[in-house]
Amino acid sequence: MPRSGAEARRRLQQAALELYRERGFDQTTAAEIAARAGVNERTFFRHFPDKREVLFDGEGDLRAALTQAVIDAPDGLEPFEVLLCAFRESGRNLEDNRAFSQPRWEVIAVTPALRERELAKHAWLTDAVAVALRRRGLGHGLAGLAARTGWAAFQHAVQAWIDDPSQSLDAHLLRAFGDLRALATTALPAK
Repeated sequence: MPRSGAEARRRLQQAALELYRERGFDQTTAAEIAARAGVNERTFFRHFPDKREVLFDGEGDLRAALTQAVIDAPDGLEPFEVLLCAFRESGRNLEDNRAFSQPRWEVIAVTPALRERELAKHAWLTDAVAVALRRRGLGHGLAGLAARTGWAAFQHAVQAWIDDPSQSLDAHLLRAFGDLRALATTALPAK
């Protein structure tokens, strides 16, 4: 039985991920997750409000870290460079936790209820990034556009990293943002 709250939380997350991969999200109950983690169901609900949230723990910390990374990026950078700095910083956490990050991403990809929750998380984080860009002096409309576009490039890089683990997430981020720059300056061929 886990002795600390942090240990119980970690075991609940791992148990949920295992069960979601084995049985699917819809076929797994909070009670089953708790039993797999070696705790009771009440302990599960003390840590998580529902079985979706077990995969979204740390969202507030991510928002704070991402916002701070945008604010702390060196002066004189263009908006996409600021975002690249911030996402590279945030991406380190995903890479450090790849054993959890990758299967989590895969479970979410095949589960409509989790995809919906992930989209809500993305919107919340994108709004925070836009606010941070505005604090750096970027206009309201451009900050929103840059945040949404940058977040899309980040998600593209994460998916590429899941599909091709032979390269680091950082390498995929650099490529995605490079491709974004190239896309912005490339003319379409004439029809």
